[in-house]
Amino acid sequence: MKLKITAKELRAMGYPESPVIPVAMNVMEKNYKHHTKEEAMEILAAVLASPAQYLDDAVLGLIAEKLAPKKSTEGAEISLNNNGIAFNIFGAEHIEQGALHQMYSAAKLPIAVAGALMPDAHHGYGLPIGGVLATENAVIPYGVGVDIGCRMCLSIFDIDVKELTQREAYFTREINEATLFGSGAQFKQSSNHEVMDNPLFFEMPFLKGLHARAWKQLGSSGSGNHFVEFGMVEIGEADATLQVPAGKYVGLLSHSGSRALGANIANHYTKIAISKRRLPQEAKNLAWLSLDEEAGIEYWNAMNLAGDYASACHHVIHEKIAKQLGRKPVTMVENHHNFAWKEQYEGREVIVHRKGATPAGKDVLGIIPGSMTAPGFIVKGKGEVASVNSASHGAGRKMSRSQAMGNITHKALKDELEKHGVKLLGGGLDEAPFAYKDIEVVMQSQKQLVDVVGKFTPKIVKMDGTAPKPWMKSKQGKGEVMEGE
Repeated sequence: MKLKITAKELRAMGYPESPVIPVAMNVMEKNYKHHTKEEAMEILAAVLASPAQYLDDAVLGLIAEKLAPKKSTEGAEISLNNNGIAFNIFGAEHIEQGALHQMYSAAKLPIAVAGALMPDAHHGYGLPIGGVLATENAVIPYGVGVDIGCRMCLSIFDIDVKELTQREAYFTREINEATLFGSGAQFKQSSNHEVMDNPLFFEMPFLKGLHARAWKQLGSSGSGNHFVEFGMVEIGEADATLQVPAGKYVGLLSHSGSRALGANIANHYTKIAISKRRLPQEAKNLAWLSLDEEAGIEYWNAMNLAGDYASACHHVIHEKIAKQLGRKPVTMVENHHNFAWKEQYEGREVIVHRKGATPAGKDVLGIIPGSMTAPGFIVKGKGEVASVNSASHGAGRKMSRSQAMGNITHKALKDELEKHGVKLLGGGLDEAPFAYKDIEVVMQSQKQLVDVVGKFTPKIVKMDGTAPKPWMKSKQGKGEVMEGE
């Protein structure tokens, strides 16, 4: 049976709350998994009693150094490598210089192993949006992004697509009632989901303070480029992985992340990373945390919790609407595109950061959306090593939010919506279709990365209707959605 040690048991032994408990749990469960509980607890008791005797131990030394007095290594200055790792760029002719510069800086990190830049790439914070970076035993909070676990979720229903037009008011009502939009939006009545019972919320003091708000935001959708929409799904021919017969269906597509929970986790651990590893100014936000240190383990656990929470938010929305429709979906396709994964690369384990990039391992399904009028695509990864098993996460912005609001008129947006037969609920000029690259061109640039197995055409689109705040416009103008929560 797999060894499992709880924080409560360690506290009862006399282990201090922080920083040693997360490290001790990780070390024991990873390296002593075949030991009995009693044997493991005896070892932990011995280290606690005499940490100095274990400082040179390759495994237990990780626990001992947290218990023994030590010199501070924080604030160490770190130089970038003169020559960065080689990385592939897909659709280079459509990518702005700011994103390329950021990727070249990331490639020079001492921990960098492999990388790639997707065709929808644009400037962000730290790693560019559309940037993929594999690292050696280290995680970069801003390599994941502020909106941890931002993801896509598509439910496919066997409903006649004509109903989207014939019963437009009905489908509109269901979207409006299923979720909340807007920065800081909270429900008066919280939904229930097992993610809110995750022990990490109660074992990590930092997360404990975020639990109540996270619960009130469970199932909300936020602001920026997040949406919930009904549309037409077209499956040209049946695919063995998707397992949906050829035909036309009603699709429910959502795009959002981990709300205030993820934003707080990202900002908290980025500050810690920057304090530990002082990089040159141009790479400051690429500061990392080792997965052998307490802060790195904490961030990894918190990031995964935020990813589970983001997934739960989508499931709450989709389950509410499915219940109202009186139908179960034929299938559901979903994927993160702001996250870090432990994966194998050239025979060794690495941490793959995908910041605004879709996982595209062999036969892995995902969704790449267009805009409020442009189609999105259900894709199947080809497992292309050149892209570190990744693809774009959308069309990508070609105008900042402030540029869009200054150059696009309400009439132009209205005309474009009518041209494509799209009903927009909320939404603003900052998210107008003209602000985005041509999704067809982006897809053409990554033909070697994914196969298209289905198409989604938006018909009823719900987005946040409030204009971005001035501070959000300036930050989002650099490409990254900042919930500001």
